[in-house]
Amino acid sequence: MNNEAIIKACISGDRKAQHTLYLQLAPMLHSVCKRYLKAEMEIEDALAEAFVLIFTKMNTLKDAEALFGWAKRVAVNQCLQQLRKKVNFNLSLDDIKHEPVFEQSTTQQLEHKDLLKLLDYLPDGCRSIFNLFAIEGYSHKEIAVLLQISEGTSKSQVNVARVKLQKLVKQHYDLKNEENGIAK
Repeated sequence: MNNEAIIKACISGDRKAQHTLYLQLAPMLHSVCKRYLKAEMEIEDALAEAFVLIFTKMNTLKDAEALFGWAKRVAVNQCLQQLRKKVNFNLSLDDIKHEPVFEQSTTQQLEHKDLLKLLDYLPDGCRSIFNLFAIEGYSHKEIAVLLQISEGTSKSQVNVARVKLQKLVKQHYDLKNEENGIAK
């Protein structure tokens, strides 16, 4: 079934089509939620709420080709809704978490999964804004509207995240160089 056929079947309440769509979208949307939320229970809650919205609002989707992007935005918005309840998006530099201890590894290269782990060392609000800007591609203006903050706050938090991540990546490479006997 193509996207358009699945969408029509889902709108008409076809449970088999909804299950098929769930199986297609769930892994991607789970990964999206994991970038914003840490606890698996929170991730599952956001994912469940996202699917409720996806299935109830699917009739508003104008272009079947936009299904995956639209579903991703729904999931991001659900994560942000959860975060708004507990996170102050106006960052204080005192909120930045302790430095990670890098585990020794045989690989020299910093892998994608390691970079995503480094995001966990940013405060929740800072990490969320960095995700929205650098990974999801939202503009600072869009982020400001979504989170009800100023564009300047969005920009400063992205900058803080970049500086902190650069420092963490440098620490990772310095450790790898020491392991391999390479002087700084």
